[in-house]
Amino acid sequence: MPVAGNAIKFGTDGWRGIIGDEFTYDNLSLVAPLAAKVLSQTYGDTASSNTVIVGYDRRFMAEVFAQRAAQAVTEAGFDVLLSKNYAPTPAFSLAAKQHNALGALVITASHNPGSYLGLKVKGAFGGSVPPEVTQKIEILLSEASHTQTKSGGIVCFNPWENYCEALRAKVDIEQIRACITQGKLTVFADVMHGAAAGGLSQLLGVSVQEINSDRDPLFGGGAPEPLPRYLSRLFRLMRTHRRTATEALAVGLVFDGDADRIAAVDGQGNFLSSQVLIPILIEHLAVKRALKGEIVKTVSGSDLIPKVAALHQLSVHETPVGYKYIADRMLEAQVLLGGEESGGIGYGTHIPERDALLSALYVLEAIATSNMDLGDLYRDLQQQTEFTSAYDRIDLPLASMEVRSRLLNQLQNQPLTEIAGQTVIDCLSIDGYKFRLADSSWLMIRFSGTEPVLRLYCEAPTMQQVQHTLAWAHQWAS
Repeated sequence: MPVAGNAIKFGTDGWRGIIGDEFTYDNLSLVAPLAAKVLSQTYGDTASSNTVIVGYDRRFMAEVFAQRAAQAVTEAGFDVLLSKNYAPTPAFSLAAKQHNALGALVITASHNPGSYLGLKVKGAFGGSVPPEVTQKIEILLSEASHTQTKSGGIVCFNPWENYCEALRAKVDIEQIRACITQGKLTVFADVMHGAAAGGLSQLLGVSVQEINSDRDPLFGGGAPEPLPRYLSRLFRLMRTHRRTATEALAVGLVFDGDADRIAAVDGQGNFLSSQVLIPILIEHLAVKRALKGEIVKTVSGSDLIPKVAALHQLSVHETPVGYKYIADRMLEAQVLLGGEESGGIGYGTHIPERDALLSALYVLEAIATSNMDLGDLYRDLQQQTEFTSAYDRIDLPLASMEVRSRLLNQLQNQPLTEIAGQTVIDCLSIDGYKFRLADSSWLMIRFSGTEPVLRLYCEAPTMQQVQHTLAWAHQWAS
């Protein structure tokens, strides 16, 4: 039996490693049945089966690794529903709930570069398992021996069918489809060579202008992450369309590698992160769909989010950074929407999981219902709340973990009282250090827990102030 050693460590959303180095057949064959065992221990009393869902994205050899994981899980005595094809991670989370399974094992590395693969573990309830579950898996990994019995079986299934049916039921598909077929709206979709490929067309029943839809394990030399630096082709395409189009609306939708995170580009070619999309979606769901519930945001979320929530008398709950905290809250309270600044958005009427294709449908419905460009919808919210801001984030590599320790010690023992010439008026420390400044801006400083990386977030009235503050923080950390 292979020994994983230190190769298998679960982070905030699963285990990821370099293919052929940490992520190998042997290591996956070791961890997959142990994950199934812990899922059984955790959710066996509520699930009505001994089944584990196994799915995968479009990364290098992902389907082969999924087959290997499925075989190892059956040898441990579990039945497996194995996906016939790639699909978004939320499709497998939904499948776990719909099939009353113990949970799901998804072979994906999300938005990491192409050299990575990984394993996400989903619970019977349809979302990521909490840290105590992955900790139990790691404890079992440290034990010397693991008994196996050959008693399980593998049945293949198509995850897209039930997933698409569930998503279509949540929006007015006919209205969106009519808007597209009548030439009122042109939809571009950058699927970044990932698992969202073909998804919108299946959902809508009409074709959209999809780019980067081929399977490219190297992701064009970049990473399948919905950030402007990876979207040059989409920006060019939409600029060309804008020069030749009539007055019809246009939108670009961007999906990460396993289709649980989203970004957008408006008709004028402006990049819209979830910091912009979340307020638009709150407004749409509260006004057009008359839905109620709590808004859950991470501490790094835009100040526009609570201001839009206040317009509709919706309460706001703030969490540390990481969708797992949002999902936990969704299991505890009646939630309308939960979102994070990195693109993950989920809905209380769905599963406690971020879902980019469902977000895309709601975005399209918002455009079709209002007959307004996304950028105009955003500006309308700014006017309603009398709040205008700009936002950016940088991830700053540090020279070593020792530098990380020095900076952390400074923040703890020598609190900052002035940043970029502005007086610090408040500091929130539920996750990192979020400083509110006298000019109505904020700077957040967070450290990676596993590598020497400093994450800097800033929101301010203007982009010039944002860049000035981030430059100050960069120099402070040097």
